[in-house]
Amino acid sequence: MAVAQSVPPEPVSQAVRGRQRRQREEELLVWPDLVFVEFISAVVFTISLLVLSVLVNSILLDQANPNVTPNPSKAPWYFLNLQELLLHMHPALAGVIVPTVALVALGAIPYFDNSNEGQGSWFATPRSKAITVVGALVGSIGSLLLILFDASKHVQLYESLTGAKWPEQLNWLRSLRAIQTDIAWPEALTKVPLGSKVLRTDLLGLPAIDLNVNLPGVLVEQIIPTTMMIGLPLLLSLVAWRATLARTRRDHMILMFSGFIAVYVTLTVVGTFFRGPGQNLVPYSIFVDSNH
Repeated sequence: MAVAQSVPPEPVSQAVRGRQRRQREEELLVWPDLVFVEFISAVVFTISLLVLSVLVNSILLDQANPNVTPNPSKAPWYFLNLQELLLHMHPALAGVIVPTVALVALGAIPYFDNSNEGQGSWFATPRSKAITVVGALVGSIGSLLLILFDASKHVQLYESLTGAKWPEQLNWLRSLRAIQTDIAWPEALTKVPLGSKVLRTDLLGLPAIDLNVNLPGVLVEQIIPTTMMIGLPLLLSLVAWRATLARTRRDHMILMFSGFIAVYVTLTVVGTFFRGPGQNLVPYSIFVDSNH
């Protein structure tokens, strides 16, 4: 009868043992490496909040009255960027489509930039710091210039420098909305009867749709903003590629992400501190009412 012989385990090589030991030394444990740092951060945050609550008085305005709407009526600060967008484009585009597309685009970054090189690093490419600065500057300055244009600040600057009125033939360049109001659009374009010409629901036995589309309004509120939100980032990416600033996918994603964050912050700051009564572009602060 054959007797089964035990096979001795293969010896682990010195290289494998060394690699396992190095991997173990490079690990960061939840305790104490992570939990201790989080605990110290929580303590510092709590003490700082306590000191601020003692030294700085809170802003207490009048008792809330549902019959009186404050002017300006502002959203919470984290939604002020969307409220700022509402001033420049169609509400459905600014409040629904743009946030949805932005979230989907942010979630798609790892699928577009799927390289494993430099993962976990803030600046993983040789040009990443310069790309971040360029993206942030272009995003913040570009969005600020567009806001000033739509508020007709260039008209005020022209009149203050020249002492003359803005030329009437250029009134349609006063703001984005002026393209719709100051151009003599044919009436046929302002009331396109889609309900009776295209969407013939009455042919299906349903009630007819009373839908008259204002094409200049669609141009100003939807087509132009959408074109700029898509075209300007693509143009920036193209210029960065031609200037040999952004070469890899990660370079372009860093450029787009830094620009997106800069636009987000700029819209939030403008909506918080520079939208006064009537949502006019003026210096504004809730602290002016802190004594009431």
